[in-house]
Amino acid sequence: MRHFLSLKDFTKTELLEMIDLAQKIKAQTKKRQFVPYMEHQTLGMIFEKSSTRTRVSFETGIYQLGGVGLFLSSNDIQLGRGEPMKDTARVISRMVDMVMIRTFEQSKLEEFADYSKVPVINGLTDSYHPVQIMTDYLTILESGIDKPVVAYVGDGNNITHSWLMLSAILGFELRVATPNNYQCDPKIVQEALQLAKKTNATISFGSDPKEAVKGANVVTTDTWVSMGQEDEKEERIKAFKGYIVDEALMGLAEDNALFLHCLPAYRGYEVSEETFEKHADTIFAEAENRLHAQKGIMVWLDQHRAN
Repeated sequence: MRHFLSLKDFTKTELLEMIDLAQKIKAQTKKRQFVPYMEHQTLGMIFEKSSTRTRVSFETGIYQLGGVGLFLSSNDIQLGRGEPMKDTARVISRMVDMVMIRTFEQSKLEEFADYSKVPVINGLTDSYHPVQIMTDYLTILESGIDKPVVAYVGDGNNITHSWLMLSAILGFELRVATPNNYQCDPKIVQEALQLAKKTNATISFGSDPKEAVKGANVVTTDTWVSMGQEDEKEERIKAFKGYIVDEALMGLAEDNALFLHCLPAYRGYEVSEETFEKHADTIFAEAENRLHAQKGIMVWLDQHRAN
């Protein structure tokens, strides 16, 4: 049984197989060729955190693959009334073919997977957002960049952690710029650096966005205030002063550098209105690629059930 809980659970070859599948299925979809790779299968989608892109992309994706998505908010199932995660897992996984969970603690996701009879996909936790970073890599490849030098500017959060893992496994350069007291989780950093030794990936950390962006061909950021951090908003806005990705900062990157944002974007905070709109075509192509990248992941997991 293979689950998709964190990128660190996969080899470079396996991640690229998923990307290849995503590209193949996307090309078929664009031709209106909906191949039923997962015909009559049901994807259970458990949401303890709300979402636009995650729900629409997974529900549409499983439908286009020939199956059906079942939306389950914590208010709709006994999990929201105190049923243990392991019991919910043992019930739901006997009735569906695959499960996607969007929740808070990574430990809850891992507990569900431990007791699940079917593959489990991480739709987002406080620690990782692997489906988003696979999406971003698909977008990078489509832009024609085969040797990415990625600059991440902002909070050391689940997005950053997943970038660390992707860089370490695939072997490309990643530069992270975060304010003091908002750095990445030290344990996750150490795991990534250990993985990076095997691929010669270059991963660097600092607090100067200009140093991170200088000469990069991909620049990316994320909201400064994630779900569950609303009470820290004013404090965070002060701490992140100077971390806005604007035209002055983008001017330090390579000419025609890619700008990515996983959305939702808050103009005037992590990105300027001008920069966002200048790169809007890429950003919304990236948003669409959630659909295609996740189909590649689901089909790969389904094909590797016996392995």
